[in-house]
Amino acid sequence: MKKLLAMALALTMALGMTACGGGGGESAEQGGGSDGTTELNLILRAGTYADVIKECLPAFEEEHGVTCNVQELSESDLYSGIALDAINADGSYDLCMVDGSWMAEFTQNGVLANLSELGYALDDDIIPATTSICYVDDDVYLAPYYGNVTVLMFNKANVEAAGYTADTIQSLDDILKICQQAQADGKKGFIYRGDGQNNLVVDFLPILLSYGGWVIDDNNQPTVNTEEFKNAMNYYLDLIATGEAQVKDDLIASVDTGAGTMGIGWPGWYTPTADSAADYIALSGAATTGGETHNANVYGIWAIGIPANSQNKELAAELLTYLMDPEVQKSTVASGGVPCRYSSLQDPEVLATYPQYEVVCQALESGVYRPVIAEWTQFYTTLGTEMDNIINGIKTVDQGLADAQTQLEELMAG
Repeated sequence: MKKLLAMALALTMALGMTACGGGGGESAEQGGGSDGTTELNLILRAGTYADVIKECLPAFEEEHGVTCNVQELSESDLYSGIALDAINADGSYDLCMVDGSWMAEFTQNGVLANLSELGYALDDDIIPATTSICYVDDDVYLAPYYGNVTVLMFNKANVEAAGYTADTIQSLDDILKICQQAQADGKKGFIYRGDGQNNLVVDFLPILLSYGGWVIDDNNQPTVNTEEFKNAMNYYLDLIATGEAQVKDDLIASVDTGAGTMGIGWPGWYTPTADSAADYIALSGAATTGGETHNANVYGIWAIGIPANSQNKELAAELLTYLMDPEVQKSTVASGGVPCRYSSLQDPEVLATYPQYEVVCQALESGVYRPVIAEWTQFYTTLGTEMDNIINGIKTVDQGLADAQTQLEELMAG
């Protein structure tokens, strides 16, 4: 717990804000309401992820005679908010949204309640691969709620101008050719997020996977200074040279307007329609056309759990069960919800209106979680810093990856 708290404090100080700062939303106040009703406090990831939960709460509140207070935070603030509150004997929160990459750290430090002991079980309708990080031994600690997974977002007109369609983008080589053609036509090619180590690393991971590489081996040892990683990094330098770094909202707007051509995106960002200027596909996992394919779609799934120090665990478990109900989850699709459920993503009526969910389902079936290691926050910070050094020409690919490998070996040995 001391290690978790130290990391949370370090992150919070680096951001120059308190754990509850940023992101908007209501503040969490523990205890009953002024009218004597029970209150449940939810700490959630701001954006569509929280919005689709909020729209489901009134029915639960009415049925159970409770009030649900929602606090919406950015990703980094959510992490530190949960971690800092975990040191208290009596917690401030009753349900939390958790990124899969935090799972090892949180369970190692006793942050999450055992959902199996509270009577909750994952059902067979949930896409199996999305549940792989939800267990410790045979007990459930998280439920995969929002099926965020990397997709390749692209501008339809720019892709067609390069002689391609969504169905003919078969490899990373095709992506580079399209972006180079867009650049030659006076447009920006590939747009990437360079506004933080986490974004830089995560958006690169699908490229790395397509080259057959990864960041750790089966023994959780770093695999950064490898030929696969070097090949992926050299390719990435060529790819991003066709465009530029932008923050998320600008990336979406750029691809939507056609000023930019492609970028790694997430279903929670953009809902394409038949008439929209942009669309997305799952990456093929092949570096070259006709080459070996790999699982290359990276999960950014937002799971829900219950803090171990919640003062309302049983009622919180009822809320979690309600939010994970197949019909309740399907009802959120129209508002941008992305359930990790076959009954939602393969429903004919859903697909008739939102055909992109077929792509999302495919990506979720072949997705890869970021490393489930307690050191992941420090890991991506170190790796992202060295990748930024390479991108900005401060270090060569060989030097930057060698330095990253050395630092990461020390981290994992510590």
